[in-house]
Amino acid sequence: MKIGVLALQGAVAEHMRSIQAAGGEPVAIKQPEQLNELGGLIIPGGESTTIGKLMRKYGFMDAIRSFSEAGKPIFGTCAGLIVLADRIEGQEDAHLQLMDMTVARNAFGRQRESFETDLDVIGIDEPIRAVFIRAPLIKGVGRGVEVLSTYHDEIVTARQGHLLVSSYHPELTDDYRLHAYFLGMVKEAAQPAR
Repeated sequence: MKIGVLALQGAVAEHMRSIQAAGGEPVAIKQPEQLNELGGLIIPGGESTTIGKLMRKYGFMDAIRSFSEAGKPIFGTCAGLIVLADRIEGQEDAHLQLMDMTVARNAFGRQRESFETDLDVIGIDEPIRAVFIRAPLIKGVGRGVEVLSTYHDEIVTARQGHLLVSSYHPELTDDYRLHAYFLGMVKEAAQPAR
């Protein structure tokens, strides 16, 4: 099962390590054509404005939208969550506008307010370790979005069909169960319709 990690900026190597640990085959994605060979795609953390600019520059916007329209799973972490959002607070232009949610950038404050915590996530038996670094928050979701976890009553993990997002960085821990959950989504999406 080939899982791509968008390799324009961010924690690419760490996501690739987590995919491998979860039983997938990681591929660093630098060209839009590479999306054709994938079962799923991860958009990593980094700086959402920079990732958005680079996606536009290298022709990824339409390619990733087509990937999503084909029902192929996409997982956005931290800045990747912002890139997938339909609406960004205080910003007119969103990026891919694939997931029906409103997000606030850097909602937890600056770098020095970064922290780790254990988080209950629907679909995963035991709490996972979550690393929040200048993390965004999901401020509101549409009807088709399932909230998978909250932190102090704020949404930090959510799913809309084949789209999965987390405000935090699961790839910065040795706990790869959220990546395994995503691999399960990819397997599910690859099943022929009955």
